[in-house]
Amino acid sequence: QVQLVESGGGSVQAGGSLRLSCAFSGYTYSAHCMGWFRQAPGKQREEVAVAYINTRSAKYGDSVKGRFTISRESAKNTVYLQMNRLTVEDTAIYTCATGLRGAWDRARNYQYWGQGTQVTGS
Repeated sequence: QVQLVESGGGSVQAGGSLRLSCAFSGYTYSAHCMGWFRQAPGKQREEVAVAYINTRSAKYGDSVKGRFTISRESAKNTVYLQMNRLTVEDTAIYTCATGLRGAWDRARNYQYWGQGTQVTGS
């Protein structure tokens, strides 16, 4: 059974930083991608970032480029999302996902999802 558990959310003042974690189990970590999405109240789910495990590369959504960084720690089966220079517009529930088949920025292409963690910028 695949499980994804996010942590690290909270409230932060504008310009501050947070680091989210996504711990996962029951999945072949090394062969796939890990992504982060977010959804603000009344808005559609938005792609944030994806880490390609085999190529050690990453992609980012336009709204977070240059501010957010995705990384992974293989020994801990954990993926991180370092978020810097946060703003009110970054307020959302952030969720990690895996089991990608297709384009990384399409939520429907991910098979497994965590429960999400709230991030609030003020």
